Amino acid sequence: MVAQREPAQSGPPGQESEHFVVVFPGYHRAWGSWIAHKLENHGHRTTLQRWDPDREQPLEEALGDLQLATGRVVLVISDLFFQLGPRTETDWSSVLRGFVSEHAGEFAAVNLTNRELLPATAVLEPVNLWGVGEDEAERRLLNRLGLRPRRLRNLPPAGSSRYPNEPPAVWGEVPRRNARFTGRDVILGDLQQQLMDAEHGAAVCTLVGTAGIGKTQIAAEYAHRFAPDYDVVWWVNCDQRNTQREAFSSLAGELGLGGVAEVGERVRAVRDTLRRNEPSGRWLLIFDGWEEPEDAITYLPQGGTGHVLITSRNQNWRSSTDIKPITAFRRAESTGYLMRGAPHISVDQADQVASEFQDLPLQLAQAAAWLGQEGMEVPEYLRMVRGVGLTRLESHSMPDDYPVSSLTSWSILLNKLRKSEPRAVELLSLCAVFAPGRIPLGLARGIPGAELPDQMRWISSDGAGWARALDSLVSYSVLTRESRGPAGDGEQEDSVHIHQVVHSVISELTGGRKSEVYRDIVHRLLVEADPGAPNDSRQWPRYAELIPHLLASEAHSSREGRVQEMLLNCLRYCYTSGEYTLGAELAEAVREKWEEFLDVAGPRLGALTTQQGNLLRLAGRFREAQYLDTFRRDRLLEIPGADEEALVEATSCLAADLRPLGQYEDALKLQQEVVETTRRLYGPEERTSLLAQHNLAVGLRLLGRYEDAYDVDLDTLRKREQVLRARHPNTLSSGNACARDLRLMGRYQEALARQELGMRLHLQVLGPQHPQTLLARHNLLLCQRRAGTSRQDMATAMASLLDQQEQVHGRRHYSTLALLTDYGNFLREHGDLSQARELLTEAEEGFRRLLGPAHPVSTAMQSNAGLVLQAEGERDGALNMFEQALAGLTSLLGADHPATLGCALNTSGGRNLSEALDDAFELSRDTFERARETLGADHPLTLSCMVANAADLRGLRRRDEARAVEAEVLERLTRSLGAQHHHTLSARQRTRPYWDYEPYLG
Repeated sequence: MVAQREPAQSGPPGQESEHFVVVFPGYHRAWGSWIAHKLENHGHRTTLQRWDPDREQPLEEALGDLQLATGRVVLVISDLFFQLGPRTETDWSSVLRGFVSEHAGEFAAVNLTNRELLPATAVLEPVNLWGVGEDEAERRLLNRLGLRPRRLRNLPPAGSSRYPNEPPAVWGEVPRRNARFTGRDVILGDLQQQLMDAEHGAAVCTLVGTAGIGKTQIAAEYAHRFAPDYDVVWWVNCDQRNTQREAFSSLAGELGLGGVAEVGERVRAVRDTLRRNEPSGRWLLIFDGWEEPEDAITYLPQGGTGHVLITSRNQNWRSSTDIKPITAFRRAESTGYLMRGAPHISVDQADQVASEFQDLPLQLAQAAAWLGQEGMEVPEYLRMVRGVGLTRLESHSMPDDYPVSSLTSWSILLNKLRKSEPRAVELLSLCAVFAPGRIPLGLARGIPGAELPDQMRWISSDGAGWARALDSLVSYSVLTRESRGPAGDGEQEDSVHIHQVVHSVISELTGGRKSEVYRDIVHRLLVEADPGAPNDSRQWPRYAELIPHLLASEAHSSREGRVQEMLLNCLRYCYTSGEYTLGAELAEAVREKWEEFLDVAGPRLGALTTQQGNLLRLAGRFREAQYLDTFRRDRLLEIPGADEEALVEATSCLAADLRPLGQYEDALKLQQEVVETTRRLYGPEERTSLLAQHNLAVGLRLLGRYEDAYDVDLDTLRKREQVLRARHPNTLSSGNACARDLRLMGRYQEALARQELGMRLHLQVLGPQHPQTLLARHNLLLCQRRAGTSRQDMATAMASLLDQQEQVHGRRHYSTLALLTDYGNFLREHGDLSQARELLTEAEEGFRRLLGPAHPVSTAMQSNAGLVLQAEGERDGALNMFEQALAGLTSLLGADHPATLGCALNTSGGRNLSEALDDAFELSRDTFERARETLGADHPLTLSCMVANAADLRGLRRRDEARAVEAEVLERLTRSLGAQHHHTLSARQRTRPYWDYEPYLG
């Protein structure tokens, strides 16, 4: 690959401009670019030449080709340079002493290593740039080439002009550079060009290929090789959804986004900051092992000038990103790799090994390590790997197209280590108990020796033995070493990384996963890694790393109390961090094991049930939570003298399950029991009692008893302000509840004033993306809409909130469905019927799927659908929807529930438009009377029913009665809402009122 550079500006009189061919191996591309840029800055012309001649081409001929261009050749050399091909030391020494010596004036070199080079390299008189600063490196370069400094002004900056020894300002957990990385130069070059040529906001490329094909290695090499092109390089491990979120969100701190505590908000803040090219548009994100394209919208900045690189096995990425298929090595790459690792083998022998392992990079790495370490001859090695017929592993981590001989080679390696370095096999057996990927193995050094089996106590006492064992595994390419912190953090901060294919093999061959000894050690290690603070968002990254290893290590089978408490802490982390789906899956697996040996009515299983029920409920799996909590409560009731605290907790959980299932009366009765019991056990102002009282108000609100709910919520708020203080999350939750009650009571201005204050506190205390803050923002938008506040950007605000809801909860979560409904109602009211229909249909279908068709929410959603049909002129269809909703709600909630009354108001309007005037009048009059009794004479819904009734009287030509009702209702509306409120203005214009249904599950 030759990159022609534009001619530099002419130099000053007295010094001619020269031409240089800057030759570099792909590994040192950044240095080649920097040297060319510096020479151009001094008025010279350059040609960039990546150089890796085929092994079949004689070296003299390959070097001669470099002289076809005019000017001197500048070689960028290091110990890696002389491995190109690979060539033997004899080959290089011969050509350096012969051809290069004869043309010495046409060659120059810069040296990038402090390692010893071939003696014959002296003919190049290489100038050493290793370990020096940029100014000194520039001075040495010019001096070696005999050039006078003459920096020119107003030159356009080169794209990769940063000095290669200066790392990007932000560098996030990119794997160490693999000094054995071979080939792939064409792929890397094409990849860089593809990203550079992409339109802004679309520079996303996915490397797709089977496991072990080298996708991660290519991505890591890209990050290192092209690092000078970027100011921010961030690596995101996507093995698990929660680790992906934590790794991506941790970039917030590096970007200076301080004060953002909640992980979902950090994700959004990072994405938006990069989209705005802050602090720089030169950023690179690498998502390693990302298999879920549907999550792309959450992370990928939709804009900006940066680049995104993804590695995946999922071909479905082609629908949203550019795809670059990654296949096995080309044969020349395979043989070159093998010969570098094992210099004693011939080209033909390397070809035989490559053929045996089908050019698969992961397996070639192990073969090269074995051949190089042992000095074994290839015929003997091939006889070994072909001589034992191991069957294919059952694990799905092993690709179907992997050669069976690769399993044999791993078996041979392990047998060798058992003899020469048995402690390495013991560490490998420990790794087999973990999940593949990153393993915090160094924490094992912190386990007290007394807690380890006799044969394993060396782990905590023998540092030298630990280092030797790890070094052996690294040298044989079994695992790679990673370090979380800067040097000096200690061995306990070290972690290792093991590929999933290797993990699959060693799990079978070492038997570590089946050993109780190794499992117990890993369980103690996980206990050691537990920060013990699942509610502290600063500890969430640590918990995110623990989660993948819990089930893999069978920690849920442990009968050790500390291990069980660690598992409960991980579930609490899932609850507080919003990882509801992941937590529910983990809790289900834990329960399956714990029920085998724990008392079903005991405290440990009770704590698990509480966490599992909470997670299921918040994930929208209400019936599963109900079944779980009902079973627990029934068992406790059967036990004479059962623990009263456990029983009240179970009752509280069951009440919480029944509320979203629409069983409002039953839930309220249970919650009243909880309130009475907690007050007796703990007192009326204790946290548990106040939580019970808060939930009592939720039940009252669902039943439409808004004033009763407000009285309870206001009392709870006052007590929480005293006991917990004003900025406690529970106190803020009570503030939200009071504002909601006020809005539902029709006291819109009071509701808005309280919610505005609460919103500011939520942002300060919990951050913008916390689920409770999103709920507060949703309530604020509804308060603003009901209060008639002029907001030109209301639609934008709702769309923005919807985007955040999706990030935190997903599109099908009940809180997102509620926002879709309110957004759709707003759009319908303002004339965007097409999008309104789309959103309301999606929300209705979502609620039916979540709750079933015979639920109050699902039933009431038909009324909103009817309003859209009515606005579109479909009167008959609208009336049919209204009538169905009214009949269903009357059956489910009763005729006096506010939701039923609102639906009745819409139904009377539908009848009026369909010219069923008598029926319309009878319904509007009955609805008005019921609303006045239930909600009060001045409630907005009551007054809307009065306006509707006046319209029906006028339709029946009872004009005097209509005028009397209109006069009264206008006076009441003006007094309660104000003369300029939209309800008042609509009534004055005799516009038929309607009532939006706002879904609420508690």
